Amino acid sequence: MGLRWLAFSKRVEIFMKLSIVHGDLLDQKVEVIVNAWNRNLIPWWLLLPHGVSGAIKRRGGYKPFQELMWKGILPLGGATITSAGRLPFKAIIHIAGIGLLWLPSKKSVYDSVVNALKLASERSFRSIAFPLIGAGVGGLAPDVVLEIMQTAVSDSSFYSGEVTIVQYTQR
Repeated sequence: MGLRWLAFSKRVEIFMKLSIVHGDLLDQKVEVIVNAWNRNLIPWWLLLPHGVSGAIKRRGGYKPFQELMWKGILPLGGATITSAGRLPFKAIIHIAGIGLLWLPSKKSVYDSVVNALKLASERSFRSIAFPLIGAGVGGLAPDVVLEIMQTAVSDSSFYSGEVTIVQYTQR
């Protein structure tokens, strides 16, 4: 009588917690935040501070942007990581959610979220907070952006940490 080998596939489920909050991205209790940046075509020091980037520059200093300068041009929807400067986070993930002429697309928003979550997963960050990508300077409707981002998060089964999407509200 021969031996029967049975192959068992072990199903691993990754659980992720998604929260949608109103407030300020820089006030979130997370390990890493996401900066809705551009493709790095224009030097950071030529840009006037706007939105999330402006808040990071004012509260966190210029160090993350100086580091970003050395990263080169990001593909649309791409992501890269820098230190957090004076901010209390472990890092900042910068995403290229808007293209030339400051225009985002549904694809660039989706890809930005997925690529930011890939970096967070690779670096073992347990919590990440996103702004609404492309809803500020980019001009996309916040409800459209939120729907795209929720889809991207749910499609990113490789990330098992906490995800917070922050709808900006002034204090």
